[in-house]
Amino acid sequence: MELKTLQKEVDEYIGQFKEGYFPPLVNLARLTEEVGELARELNHLYGPKKKKSDEAEGDVALELADILFVLVILANQMDIDLDEAVRRTLRK
Repeated sequence: MELKTLQKEVDEYIGQFKEGYFPPLVNLARLTEEVGELARELNHLYGPKKKKSDEAEGDVALELADILFVLVILANQMDIDLDEAVRRTLRK
């Protein structure tokens, strides 16, 4: 899937809610939370901190997808074409 398609799908998803997009700083806080959840899962898998026996199994793929979702929301709010932004990054 191209990022442009993903951006459109996320915009349509958000558009179904009366509130629409949260303010960018709220979404930055959400992104920070999601990155923290990914860090926790990776620490459990590869780091010294192992899960407790009663903790549910995590899903790194879903944590990465949550991060991507919030990144797309931020790009949409700022009218950023992520396909072009990634191309610019790869050219650096």
